[in-house]
Amino acid sequence: MTATPILQIEDLRISLPTGSDRPYALERFNLVVNPGEIVCLVGESGSGKSLAANAVMRLLPEPHVRVTGGRILLDGIDIVTKSEAEMQALRGDRLSMIFQEPMTALNPQKTVGWQIDEVLRLHTDLDRKARKAKVLEILGDVHIPEPESAYNAYPHQISGGQRQRVMIAMALVMNPRLLIADEPTTALDVTTQKQILHLIKELQRKHGTGILFITHDFGVVAEIADRIAVLRLGDLVESGPAEQILNRPQHPYTRALIAAVPALAPPPEKPLSNAPVVLQSRHLKKTFAARGGLLLGRRKAVTAVRDLSFELRRGETLGVVGESGSGKTTVSRIVTRLLQADSGEVLIDGKDLIHASKAELRALRKDIQMVFQDPMASLNPRKRVVDLIAQGPIVHGTPKAEARARARELLELVELSPAAAERYPHEFSGGQRQRIGIARALAMQPRVIVADEPVSALDVSVQAQVLRLLADLRDRLNLSLLFVTHDLRVAAQLCDKVIVMQKGEIVESGPTARVFANPAHPYTQALLGSIPGRNWQPPRLDEPA
Repeated sequence: MTATPILQIEDLRISLPTGSDRPYALERFNLVVNPGEIVCLVGESGSGKSLAANAVMRLLPEPHVRVTGGRILLDGIDIVTKSEAEMQALRGDRLSMIFQEPMTALNPQKTVGWQIDEVLRLHTDLDRKARKAKVLEILGDVHIPEPESAYNAYPHQISGGQRQRVMIAMALVMNPRLLIADEPTTALDVTTQKQILHLIKELQRKHGTGILFITHDFGVVAEIADRIAVLRLGDLVESGPAEQILNRPQHPYTRALIAAVPALAPPPEKPLSNAPVVLQSRHLKKTFAARGGLLLGRRKAVTAVRDLSFELRRGETLGVVGESGSGKTTVSRIVTRLLQADSGEVLIDGKDLIHASKAELRALRKDIQMVFQDPMASLNPRKRVVDLIAQGPIVHGTPKAEARARARELLELVELSPAAAERYPHEFSGGQRQRIGIARALAMQPRVIVADEPVSALDVSVQAQVLRLLADLRDRLNLSLLFVTHDLRVAAQLCDKVIVMQKGEIVESGPTARVFANPAHPYTQALLGSIPGRNWQPPRLDEPA
């Protein structure tokens, strides 16, 4: 006998405001989630995934975005017709949601224990002692070390992975029938990501919860999905069992998404051993001093980089990989002199950047430029794109007309329309803004580009385009790239060599193909073993459907 679905979405239509790029965010959308089942809803940004989740939770920004057709049945009850008071009784009790960014969903002024306890206060008649016991139990269930300590901690006092576990604890404390997880592992390291995915599956089996899991990461999909639904601009283009969609996709859009997933097999080694060394670090060290005081408690000094040395040759891409807190980003900021090292040297063509005077540093900055993780945070929203790209050369003495003309050429080089020159950053997609960031870095005609997680926030297809662009520019312009990433699939595709960092030190280094095929250090082995969907081999695009 077939189990009654927990969630049935029937012919759902979500209308968008007048003037949007399309009239409906979702059009005649249908989806079913059964008890004890994980359904992955996948698609690129703008496909309507998160709006579908918010519609189920009745968290749409009404009246501008609202449900204008269809039904959403939770255990057979149409929640579209429910009042806000009735929905408040359902949320947290029979349906819950894990949000992508826990720091935006957790109250920074309340302790972890207080926030989970609030769910029990609203939905149960338990006394204070019983509620605390229940909170400590659920904190233990989500494998938070020292639950009593976490109970009394504020969100900023625990790690990103632990904050996500707290969100899961809040969502599951009432044993909901339906759990919606909206990109809950996107910003996490592979080892933490593996733990969270394992935890979600473990709790789903324990409680028989139905899970709607929203993601753009096909590695995650391969790891946990029972069934998959693929959205494209509000249309459900394909759905079915996970094994079928992952290995025999039918729709061209699904096939294109899967083809864009970076393979774990690195390309063959390039013969770069005779190329000159462009960037060299020697014995770098950086310690962040103790902080805090009586109110927040004093935090110990942290050694972020410890006796670190590496070489980068002309035309080479060196990957810097490791978990959060390993020191990757600190290294990227030291070598660009955005952060001052305590000791050591950074040599660009033999010239020391660390001990350079202001005048020397100004000259050396032309040779090393940075592409940031979040282009929107690094692009001045009040300047047109042409002026953003031309700004650096103008500061360094290039005539304004010449710098602006070069900026337009660079837009073509990064495959953007010349018309983009007169627009502002907010008028572009995330992938397009990252191309603008790359063009701005190239404007100085650098020898080295330092890229700090430049594709981590992008959809898989856009990510593939930006990676191809970086590889093409590197080869055409004979650039050297220092590429910081926690995504080992990305490192496998772009990096000639990698250094693996743990707690500020390099624990392993070498050609990417060798390190990935035969990792020697236990930490590298753990990182590679934690990659979601590691055992899934995406089908080739040229194979028949």
